[in-house]
Amino acid sequence: MKDYLLELLSKQADSNFKLNMAREYLQAYALRILYDIGTFRTAAFLGGTALRFLHDLPRFSQDLDFSVVGNKKYSFVDVLKKIKSEFVLAGYNADVSYSEKTAVQSAFFKFQGLMYEAGMSPHENQVLSIKLEIDANPPSGAVSETRIVNKYFPIAFLSYDLASLFAGKLHAILNRKYTKGRDYFDLAWYLSKWKDLSPNFILLKNSLIQTDWRGKMPDEKNWRGLISKKIKETDWQIVNDDVKNFLENSADMKVFSKENILSLLDKKMR
Repeated sequence: MKDYLLELLSKQADSNFKLNMAREYLQAYALRILYDIGTFRTAAFLGGTALRFLHDLPRFSQDLDFSVVGNKKYSFVDVLKKIKSEFVLAGYNADVSYSEKTAVQSAFFKFQGLMYEAGMSPHENQVLSIKLEIDANPPSGAVSETRIVNKYFPIAFLSYDLASLFAGKLHAILNRKYTKGRDYFDLAWYLSKWKDLSPNFILLKNSLIQTDWRGKMPDEKNWRGLISKKIKETDWQIVNDDVKNFLENSADMKVFSKENILSLLDKKMR
């Protein structure tokens, strides 16, 4: 309910943390609705928000990302209508806009007045939004598993397993046409938390093929070198500027420096 969220937010002094908490609570509420209507029988949870909900990634995330599992059918519009109606019933001034024109179906849920009511904005019409994307034509090779999480609400997710999530992160770093600092923070977190983790190479290769990758294909022997090369070419100021407002602890980026990430990668290449 909206009153519960407003109570949670009233206990937070830091405005940026309050904004991140509001967005995360709304994400959790949307996920609970998706669970209730059976979406996790047809789609798997992935991306940065999945890492946070399922594996306690110490940064906040903006988007809810999913991939269709197998050839299972669903109605994107019906899913969006149900989410919106449940938000309205819970007391939110909610609206949704969406696009089905590409293989990745996307929608923005917009909450008008919430930031004003929570004391985050002096403007009554200020909008807080969360984004939902479903890849209707995902690359093959992912491994899915069911996980139960209690973050604001108890929810059972169908999600990519850790190696498949890691493959998705490496694909983003290698293939993204711009620098997204959160990718590099997540990489450092992966490398420091699971030192022997290898990506799902089948999924990683299929993802790169699907996005017309022209470079060398990563494998067990070379993937660390390919990622190291990408890191060396990256402007770390852009990385810091992108990720700083999403961190639980701003000091984390001092630890996850370019040099330290390269060191984590290098130890396994020797």
